[in-house]
Amino acid sequence: MDIPFCLGRVRSQQFPIPIRYTASRTKDTVSNSRTQKPRAKDSKGSPAGAAPGIPEKPNETGSGETPWSGHEVRQSFNGIDSVLYYTRAAHFVGLWESERILFDRYLPGREGRVLEAGCGAGRVTMGLWGRGYRNITAFDFAEELLDQARSLAASLGAEGVDFRHADATKLERSGLALPEGMLFDAALFMFNGLMQIPRRQCRREALGHIGPLLRQGAPILFTSHDRDASETEREHWRVEAERWAAGRQDPRLTDFGDRLFRDESGEVFIHIPDRREIIEDLEATGWDPVFDCMRSELSRETRAVTEFSDDCRFWVARRKS
Repeated sequence: MDIPFCLGRVRSQQFPIPIRYTASRTKDTVSNSRTQKPRAKDSKGSPAGAAPGIPEKPNETGSGETPWSGHEVRQSFNGIDSVLYYTRAAHFVGLWESERILFDRYLPGREGRVLEAGCGAGRVTMGLWGRGYRNITAFDFAEELLDQARSLAASLGAEGVDFRHADATKLERSGLALPEGMLFDAALFMFNGLMQIPRRQCRREALGHIGPLLRQGAPILFTSHDRDASETEREHWRVEAERWAAGRQDPRLTDFGDRLFRDESGEVFIHIPDRREIIEDLEATGWDPVFDCMRSELSRETRAVTEFSDDCRFWVARRKS
């Protein structure tokens, strides 16, 4: 059904945009993955390294409550709150200044082939297209968000963007309709999309499936939050580590660093890592880490960006030879 609504205010003007929304899709089943990015407002950080008492094994509380999987994450992203949230961002927020800086620094020339995982409603995809990239393959496992991305691309007359429905943890060349032997020159997994995949092993599977689709030495850019980002966050995760050590953590969570909360985009799952965890995951899945820093260290963002998202850590890694 088409839902006319006001996505937000731009220069004090309201812009109604019709949204095609098929709520029945939220009932579909899905594997353990998530390839797009709800914002992680109020996400907390953690102490450097392994805090005392953090369990080495995933949560196995036996409480009877089921840990979140890709099925719940997909339902959340196909929900109307999430669709409205990310569609508004695609239309009115666009690329962050920090993203522009890193894209200019690490992406290939405009003729290069770019793979975007977790494209959502097309915020980054259309930002790249607006900067002259014409060979973009973008995928997400939330069909409702993909509908919005395709609609936005059509309204802009964006040719050369190939949208696909795919799961990052089960990514295959055939699922993206790629010619045999074709490789990408860069990959993106922006706005904490990788961190919305429940279970560390599944996040590693996503990194492992993306790598073979890129030429050797090609970069991947993605973001995460950071448990070490501030003293307040380190204290939060110190207390949380004690809760996990005592077996009193939320039984819906699997790994230390997982969070569930609700904001205007709906119910949100996100994993909050520390630097060591990300470096280990990259090295274990065929990537060489080459750069990381907090967004606030790269640029000063607009109010629209800071209202849309908190500070985060950018990561750049290259596919090992």
